Amino acid sequence: MALLIIILSMFYLGLMGILLNRLHFLSILLCLELLLISLFIGIATWNTSNSIPQNTTFNLLLLTLSACEASIGLSLMVALSRTHSSDLVASLSLLQY
Repeated sequence: MALLIIILSMFYLGLMGILLNRLHFLSILLCLELLLISLFIGIATWNTSNSIPQNTTFNLLLLTLSACEASIGLSLMVALSRTHSSDLVASLSLLQY
């Protein structure tokens, strides 16, 4: 029960970090990673507690997708800092060419 509270609080902190702190692009990426890690821990403990060894492939798939998300996010941040010379989200505009 305590682990469930920890996992839900991690997920809630990541979600609130995305919703409330949208100043820097790096902080948004870190909050997304916190969301994915809390999902991974929750699914891994659920599979362990229900003794389902066949669902380990889903855990590996989730870890792979989170690693891909991190690499794409960091490459976007590098491109953003090169073009706009900062990582502020406010400097982005979808209407600019």
